[in-house]
Amino acid sequence: MMFEHPDGEAILVLDEGQCWQLLENTRHGRLGLRVSDELDLVPVNIVARDQKIYFRSAPGNKLAELTINPKILVEADGILSDQAWSVLARGTARVLETEEEIEFAESLGIDPWVPTYKDFYIEVNVSRVTGRHFIFGEHPERFD
Repeated sequence: MMFEHPDGEAILVLDEGQCWQLLENTRHGRLGLRVSDELDLVPVNIVARDQKIYFRSAPGNKLAELTINPKILVEADGILSDQAWSVLARGTARVLETEEEIEFAESLGIDPWVPTYKDFYIEVNVSRVTGRHFIFGEHPERFD
């Protein structure tokens, strides 16, 4: 089992350290953006390091949206045969601009799934991270 659950509980609320442990060992997630009254959710390849999340972007809606409103969410999860987890990171995104920042981001090996040009590196300064771990099992019967 990935995490110990007290008293056989099916759901464990993860602490900050457990959330980062999971984020640092995954390479994909979903990016939640909001511009005006429109919400958007897009898949991204991520790398988490030093309590920040990094991803790449091509010019387009995602880059434009986070430039207009840098407050974003990054959600990542994992599903195994007998357990699952979900982590939500809230923070502020910014496009990396200096040569030093870009070289660091390039060293992280953030590889896109498809062969497209994703020339912009984005850093998410995470302000809050929350998560839960789940143990699968049979639905309990109600005895009313």
